[in-house]
Amino acid sequence: MKKQLEPWRRNLYIIWASQFLAMMGMNLVVPFLPFYIRELGITDPEAVASWSGLVYAGPFFLSFFFTPLWGIMGDKYGRKAMTVRAIFGLAVSQALIGFAPNVEMLLFFRMVQGAISGFIASALALVSSSTPREKSGYAIGILQTASASGTVIGPLVGGALADLFGYRPLFFIVAAFCALAGVVVVKYVRETHEERIDSVSLHALIDNYRYALRSKHIRIALGIILLSQAAILMIQPIFSLYVDSFEINKEYLATISGAIFSTTGLAMVISAPWWGKRNDAKSYKKNLSIAIIGSAAAFAAQGMVTEAYHLIVLRSVQGLFLGGLLPTLYSYVTKNTSQERRGGIIGIASSFSVLAAMIGPPLGGLIAAEVGLRQNFFITGGILFSAVILVRFFFVDIRGSDHFPQPVATGVAEAEMLEDAS
Repeated sequence: MKKQLEPWRRNLYIIWASQFLAMMGMNLVVPFLPFYIRELGITDPEAVASWSGLVYAGPFFLSFFFTPLWGIMGDKYGRKAMTVRAIFGLAVSQALIGFAPNVEMLLFFRMVQGAISGFIASALALVSSSTPREKSGYAIGILQTASASGTVIGPLVGGALADLFGYRPLFFIVAAFCALAGVVVVKYVRETHEERIDSVSLHALIDNYRYALRSKHIRIALGIILLSQAAILMIQPIFSLYVDSFEINKEYLATISGAIFSTTGLAMVISAPWWGKRNDAKSYKKNLSIAIIGSAAAFAAQGMVTEAYHLIVLRSVQGLFLGGLLPTLYSYVTKNTSQERRGGIIGIASSFSVLAAMIGPPLGGLIAAEVGLRQNFFITGGILFSAVILVRFFFVDIRGSDHFPQPVATGVAEAEMLEDAS
């Protein structure tokens, strides 16, 4: 008789497939936003760099405020409902972006995307709430490979399609991928009653923020998320422009850019499960230090290359280390949060990634416009090295097997109990 999968594993694999579809769809277009901006009439190189930063950051201007709210709604009404809302919201917003007549409307529709989507945060909350604590590092690591796999395949497919058909049709393809992922979640994901929190237990958004900021463990993790992600995202909106600055066959610019861009995702697919297992067994402080130092060195080295193909090797090294960055931080936050708050606190952790995405891309675009594309890589490396200092001197270490007590108190007292337990 065939053994059935445990419910948490079943949900994990289904959400993995859905997140893969969504991320593959998103990465059909995101690496090529600078080229789409050119298509919409912005031709000055400095203006393209500046607009690329703003457009890339567009979704995050509103999702910073909405993501924690969706997390609380998930705690109250069910994480599956929020995941479904997010993926179909993403589908609608991508279709709207495909109709954008100018760069101003492109930015507006990207902001709409940030308000109504938030799929990754919702999916993360759903998986983390249904996974046993001792398996949380593994589950989050596996889920990270869905994003990484989409990051690998999306740019490759998107670059080829863009060179064949142009950029605008890609957004409608993305909408279709997201809608398909939504159907998969609706049909196959099962959320048990125990995973949902009654309205009586619902904690206010401000109380969740107080809980997170009064806990030393979570507070430092949020600071590291903000600093590291802001630095990393300085590069994202201008990377294709950087590739364009080398002597390559411009006829296949999107294909070449997509292929180089995707190497990071491929390396993350390989490394994320390994990092996840380390997080369940080893020191979080050591894991984070290694991941950040390796990422910093890889970014700085990219600023020194003289040929586009050199980026393939360095982007691969970058991916190997990035595979251990956010999963480690999210796993750490999960293990320092009581069960009934997990959706809300993960939402806050995600909102700090969103805040980083509000800061990093516009800053990267501004730096590229003012001092050049190459300097961004050196600055990103420097900021990441500063994040290591934050880890080494302020991060409260635990081993992956450590379990923090789950207090019955609420709010600030609850966070203080967690801190005292360390």
